[in-house]
Amino acid sequence: MIKKVLIITYYWPPSGGAGVQRWLKFVKYLREYGWEPIVFTAEGGEVPVLDHSLKKDIPENVEVLREPIWEPYSAYKKLIGQKKEDKIQTGFLTENKKPKLMERLSIWVRGNLFIPDARKFWIKPSVKNLSNYLNENKVDVIVSNGPPHTTHMIGLALKKKFNIPWLADFRDPWTNIDFYDKLMLSKWADKKHHRLEDVVIKNADKLVTVSPNWAKDFKEQSKRDFNVIYNGFDEKDFSDKEVELDQKFSIVHIGSMNKDRNPHNLWRVLGEICSEIEGFSKDLEIKMVGPTDVAIKNALIENNLSENINKIDYVPHSEVVTYLLGAQLLLLPINDTPNSLGVIPGKLFEYLAARRPIICIGPLKGDSCRIINETEAGYTFSFNNKSDLKTALISLYNEFSETGKVECSSNSIEKFSRRNLTGQMAELLNEIV
Repeated sequence: MIKKVLIITYYWPPSGGAGVQRWLKFVKYLREYGWEPIVFTAEGGEVPVLDHSLKKDIPENVEVLREPIWEPYSAYKKLIGQKKEDKIQTGFLTENKKPKLMERLSIWVRGNLFIPDARKFWIKPSVKNLSNYLNENKVDVIVSNGPPHTTHMIGLALKKKFNIPWLADFRDPWTNIDFYDKLMLSKWADKKHHRLEDVVIKNADKLVTVSPNWAKDFKEQSKRDFNVIYNGFDEKDFSDKEVELDQKFSIVHIGSMNKDRNPHNLWRVLGEICSEIEGFSKDLEIKMVGPTDVAIKNALIENNLSENINKIDYVPHSEVVTYLLGAQLLLLPINDTPNSLGVIPGKLFEYLAARRPIICIGPLKGDSCRIINETEAGYTFSFNNKSDLKTALISLYNEFSETGKVECSSNSIEKFSRRNLTGQMAELLNEIV
């Protein structure tokens, strides 16, 4: 018998970016495991990018419920001098300038008045309309996917009203998120964020997050067990793709790079090698595909790498694979923040699927470095290890100079496929029915 799961997610195609990928791919494969997905999402939300190519992953005849949403971002844009059509970047990423006074004020407003987040005004109408839907339609499980953690507040309200089993999926932490300390919270606001987080965790029947270290952090905080289901890669995105390797010694980064991810030592090392090894500067190409903080741009210029930059705006996910497969090296900088041990950027799994060597700069005991080492997919360096990084890059460049490519193995990556991970999620859903 087919079971039904109601999935509450803010991000859904045509929204692009990392936030949409996780549950879009689960929905794509859930039917193979005996679950019929019903998606509830926002109509007219403020998303960082649009990517219509993702619509191809939505299974035929999946029911998608859309609830209009009002968000304060139009006022926010006026406050900081942005145009109506400009997109709001996530994670405190600033592409073109230093934050102005009004931007800092808006951050205070965001953290202290819009709790749990700026989508809070979506909670009441969503609960009302979903209640009407659930009065007429049976579902076996409710899933909320956050952030934004507004989705968890909707899931909590429905859980209390209908007593339907509820799974809360945390793509990112709540009060332990890397930019939490930048929200300039009052004691009252900080207490409220923690209280809402606690009540969500206390009432959910199952709890899921994306990395072992974050599961450990959550458990220490809440005394409840969190299941780990990674983000992953979709084999179908990489099938039938024939791409030639870049002719240059390319170092490619895909996705957003905010200043907390700025790999300072990498730029210093590359600048030194350019001045020390003849021909290196001519061969080097640094491809930045996606939003890049102004701090990274300035660091590249400071290290005399401005001529080596190839800045590429956001491209549809269907085209991202081309950049991955063509790269000589793939760059994975980890956030240099207190909770970095559990940071596993979603791009890591697509890097694995591309089977191109990864250069990861982050905590060696972190989950990202562990995965790269276990799969023999590349090289890992601590934030401050400049000498080993330089030695490795020179060695890799010598290999490139001799053969025209850098080799990579990437073993035992099948466990990170979206289909297999959906099977793990389906098992959890089965457990709480």
